[in-house]
Amino acid sequence: MKLAARVNQVSTSITLAISAKAKAMKAEGIDVCSFSAGEPDFPTPKHICEAAKTALDQGKTRYGAAVGELKLREAIAKKLQKDNHLNYQAENIIVTNGGKFSLFNLMQTLIEPGDEVIIPAPYWLSYPEMVKLAGGTEVIVNTTAENDYKITPEQLEQAITPQTKLFIFNSPSNPTGIVYTPDEVRALAKVIVEQDILVVSDEIYEKILYDDAEHLSIGSINPEIFARTIVSSGFAKSHSMTGWRVGYAAAPIEIIQAMGKIQSHSTSNVCTFAQYGAIAALESSQECVQEMLTAFAQRRSFMYQAVNAIPQLSCPKPDGAFYLFVDISQTGQKSLEFCQELLATKQVAAIPGIAFGMNDCIRFSYATDLDTIKEGIKRLSEFVAS
Repeated sequence: MKLAARVNQVSTSITLAISAKAKAMKAEGIDVCSFSAGEPDFPTPKHICEAAKTALDQGKTRYGAAVGELKLREAIAKKLQKDNHLNYQAENIIVTNGGKFSLFNLMQTLIEPGDEVIIPAPYWLSYPEMVKLAGGTEVIVNTTAENDYKITPEQLEQAITPQTKLFIFNSPSNPTGIVYTPDEVRALAKVIVEQDILVVSDEIYEKILYDDAEHLSIGSINPEIFARTIVSSGFAKSHSMTGWRVGYAAAPIEIIQAMGKIQSHSTSNVCTFAQYGAIAALESSQECVQEMLTAFAQRRSFMYQAVNAIPQLSCPKPDGAFYLFVDISQTGQKSLEFCQELLATKQVAAIPGIAFGMNDCIRFSYATDLDTIKEGIKRLSEFVAS
């Protein structure tokens, strides 16, 4: 049987593969400390679950509009206006099967053979694969730890060619946890407007910020950048709704209409009653978000100090999200070998940096309980010393 050529152009998700391996080991009774999955360990807040149950009781189980329930799109638009200073209306919103599909759908809508998409490295591992599946060419721009893994305006400008169509911007970042300052965001926006390209801003971690970090939505800076911006986000990280698969994109209406056309022939509507849970997530108290953030902040502080105390390991302090991006270059190992041996010998699961475009680093997620973090760091220290 001959498979389509596009299948061989993309890589298997290393994140999901290692997470699956760790889960299989746990199922066998092995004591695994897993720092692999980017998934909050908290249950979905009760009031969100209750809203979905009520929707079920009310018969919200039928097909819905491909672009999403109107009430949810209105709630998202209101949230973007209030929190992000983005003047979107319901017609500028599409609800998607998770934030991931909003990005996949966007690539299918915008990108065609010959188009270039600029992606700073380290990057979320699905970005390049989505570009490839759309027939585009990914242009990877390497960043450095010395610059906190941030792309500079000069780097962005140098990467732009007549074929450049889109820049993928992610702040707070997966896998590094860095947050671009408002001035840094404005400087990148200036280049985007001057060079007349589009930007998709992946803001899925915007509510997970520490210390004095400030999230600025790039599209809010001025009308010129707003017209060139697509926002991708969702409820998975901020409200611990990973399995609900409710995300969204906000964009100029022409783009949303085109994405709706594609969605009508692919996934159709997002699970109807799940969308009513998302409405509750937006319209109810955000105290649950703050409670999770408080726990993440405690874990971040411990894990950051503990990892940097291990000889041969180092990492910058994350400003947001729930990841540490750890430099292992002094160990003499590359990321895949390091992670495979760490899991096999010490039962600690981490994600190789090669999945994110950097082979001398690994990613730890601290979206797990503090006891697991303490035990996992102890094992990590033993592994590096051995």
